[in-house]
Amino acid sequence: MNASPLSSLNAYSEFVANLLNRTSVQQSGITVWPVSRYTGKAEGRAFFSNGCQLRMLEILDFDAKLIVSYGYEVLRDEERFYWYDDTEHPHDPSLAATFPHRKHVPPDIKHNRIPAPEISFEHPNLPFIIAEIENLN
Repeated sequence: MNASPLSSLNAYSEFVANLLNRTSVQQSGITVWPVSRYTGKAEGRAFFSNGCQLRMLEILDFDAKLIVSYGYEVLRDEERFYWYDDTEHPHDPSLAATFPHRKHVPPDIKHNRIPAPEISFEHPNLPFIIAEIENLN
């Protein structure tokens, strides 16, 4: 049985490096570093061959094997295309199914939010985010 990539700084750093080692990623400046003995941060940008850019930030708890907080922003032609975040909106019943995970989408990207069932605190989100970017035309 493989250990969770969220189990240690080294495991997550290796996981991210391997994930970004693909032909669709033209350049990556995503780094993972320790904040304390049991916590870390992953932050940076990745540029894709389809012209998209990922900006991301994750706060990680390696002791609990969790992503404590995150933000993933996808840009196309230097403009925000969509983003995921975990800011709570408890009074929006349309988001209850995946609370607090949601995706901001056009039109009116700041206010147009939809549930994000693929996003979690309990497993790495980058494989899904990268696959989603790779499938954009």
